[in-house]
Amino acid sequence: MAKVKYYYDPKTLSYRKIEKNAAYRLRNGLIYMASVILAAFVLILLADSFIDSPKEKRLLRELENMEIQFSILNERMDQVSTVISDLQERDDNIYRVIFEAEPLPASVREAGFGGANRYAKLEGFENSDLIKSTSKRLDKLTKEVYVQSKSFDDIVEMAKDKKELLASIPAIQPVANENLRRMASGYGWRLDPFTKAPKMHFGMDFSAEIGTPIYATGNGEVIRADSKSSGFGNHIRIDHGYGYITIYAHLNDYNVSVGQKVKRGDLIGFVGNSGRSRGPHLHYEVHLNGERLNPVNFYYGELSAEEFNTIIEMASQSNQSFD
Repeated sequence: MAKVKYYYDPKTLSYRKIEKNAAYRLRNGLIYMASVILAAFVLILLADSFIDSPKEKRLLRELENMEIQFSILNERMDQVSTVISDLQERDDNIYRVIFEAEPLPASVREAGFGGANRYAKLEGFENSDLIKSTSKRLDKLTKEVYVQSKSFDDIVEMAKDKKELLASIPAIQPVANENLRRMASGYGWRLDPFTKAPKMHFGMDFSAEIGTPIYATGNGEVIRADSKSSGFGNHIRIDHGYGYITIYAHLNDYNVSVGQKVKRGDLIGFVGNSGRSRGPHLHYEVHLNGERLNPVNFYYGELSAEEFNTIIEMASQSNQSFD
């Protein structure tokens, strides 16, 4: 049985029975439906705010994975940047020095892209800063690689132009290692074998048996092959061009004549004991634009690192020269 409801009527000062007509029922029904709809809407809002849907969870996983991939990419770009920096250092301070070329200006290597904002389309996203910074780094590395590639192209062209220079620079020992008794004396202050007083020794003495082959250390032209230079005895001078001249002194015999063209490794003469000499040996000098240089710096053409270090150690010993 349905409950009977009453209301207080102030006009009659009595309680009157509520009559549930059609209008009353319609109004209450509408109020109930509105309450249900409002409650459902509130629940949906709460669920949307605090509970992730399967699609949202998938998107969050993809976003997290993207951030990891960007992090890995930046680490790899760090490695590439280190390699490029090393190449730039070698380019400026080794390769271009060899070919007497100026290093690339920093303004060329570090030039930006200029113009309008290249990364405007990457703005407005949750991870825009990460994406933009990574894109900028990638563009910078790409440009640096391009500039370095063009620089190496220039060096290749310089190498072609300098091919003759590279073949002419003295770059081997004048006496083969297997024919040496020892490297008797190096470049620097040494005791004169005749006066026993300190004297600047401007070459290297290679002790070897009389008749041991002597080889040209670079391409060039024989400009002297005589015994008319004081103290040198029988000696040969080769003009290699580009300011380089080498001298081979105290020879026993010649295998070349004045005006003859020679190549690196050609047999030019034989070890002897002529001139101002204390024993069979070759005295070897390297001149550049009139300045006498330490020959040990020119043996990079055939010696291993170990052999080169041994030669340097022997040449640095303070002893008595042979001439």
